[in-house]
Amino acid sequence: MQSDKGTSNEATGLKLLFRALKYRNYRLFFGGQTISLIGTWMQRIAMGWLVYRLTDSAFLLGVVGFAGQIPGFLVGPFAGVIADRVNRHRMLIATQVLAMIQASIVAFLVLTGAIEVWHLVALSVFLGFIMGFEIPARQSFLVQMVENKEDLGNAIALNSSMFNMARLVGPSIAGILIAAVGEGICFLVNAVSYVAVITALLAMKVTPIKMETADTHLLKGLKEGFSYAFGFAPIKAIILLFGLVSLMGMPYQVLMPIFARDVLQGGPHTLGFLMGATGVGALVGAFYLASRKSVVGLGKMIALAAGLFGAGLVVFSMSHVLWLSLFLVLIVGFGMMVQMASSTTVLHTIVDDDKRGRVMSFYAMSFMGMAPLGSLLAGSLASKIGAPYTLLIGGSFCVLGSLLFARKIPMLRKVIRPIYVKMGIIPEVATGIRTATVLTTPPRD
Repeated sequence: MQSDKGTSNEATGLKLLFRALKYRNYRLFFGGQTISLIGTWMQRIAMGWLVYRLTDSAFLLGVVGFAGQIPGFLVGPFAGVIADRVNRHRMLIATQVLAMIQASIVAFLVLTGAIEVWHLVALSVFLGFIMGFEIPARQSFLVQMVENKEDLGNAIALNSSMFNMARLVGPSIAGILIAAVGEGICFLVNAVSYVAVITALLAMKVTPIKMETADTHLLKGLKEGFSYAFGFAPIKAIILLFGLVSLMGMPYQVLMPIFARDVLQGGPHTLGFLMGATGVGALVGAFYLASRKSVVGLGKMIALAAGLFGAGLVVFSMSHVLWLSLFLVLIVGFGMMVQMASSTTVLHTIVDDDKRGRVMSFYAMSFMGMAPLGSLLAGSLASKIGAPYTLLIGGSFCVLGSLLFARKIPMLRKVIRPIYVKMGIIPEVATGIRTATVLTTPPRD
């Protein structure tokens, strides 16, 4: 009897953990995107290793990282307005086709031996523009794939787990292939992997939704979205914290080839292991969030995760032992993913549907704008004071940012609580009792 009960509880737990997969469109997206993201991570590892092999320059690692992300910062706000006006499904298909073309060009140049650093910079810029349109389209379209908003947080967490399963598998495969046959095959595999997600998107049955009329001027729509996002304290606080973490912490990925080769005295296998360990930590964080039943409590989780991410970077910067470094980047990956997925879930929960594309574009800008500047800054600093000290400084700023966000949580709770009550996330009680509860007992959000 005890065994039967345990099996039943396990089934219930798995059903809760993967509940968003009951939606056909989301299942298609999850499967296709998983395959595509493995290729994407293979390309990221191959790109960093190729640049460092060709140039032996920490600064140029930062330049290529900057080139790949700054275009998204420039076009992101306008892409968000467009995502609120056009068919997001078709917009997403178009971006995947263009990304496949970009990967194919890089693969051809590398495999034929014609590749030069300026090619990588130019093609990174091209991909950056594509991603500037892809991110707000994908983030907004996610809501259309999940019919019940109560399952939205689970879908976002599973989306993050998918991303990090790919982060775990992709770098490991890339490290083996780079050592065996060179970087070119990684770019080729990435190009082919886009077939999976494009096929999945084409197989979806999408119900059209009413979009914002295109009569409103593009700049006016952009201004409305900006006023809405930065005039609402919870959205503003989440975006600003994520921007700080992206500027000071996320560039650790750009510096990883330096840690793998020069600090830990390894090769492409070591780089693959480091990035893979980051993926394990992020995957654990994603599954943890997927197991949660409610969005309540994620505000505090955002602050804790950002602090854990920063502290992990600080200690990692001092390590010269591989096993310890692997453990520390696992912690870094956990903190990074919990902060990112928690922030995304809260934003999707509280934002108005007609402004979703614009808000998510500003959220993406906080990464795609700050991360490339951080990559450039990190590359410059690393060439002067070394990668370890650069990461130490960045991690310290992340910890400071988490403390400042934590101080704002009581105020943010009061603003978000009425939204949660209206949506039925928090049960509404008699007015007098509710008022007394708010004044005397801190809510759990």
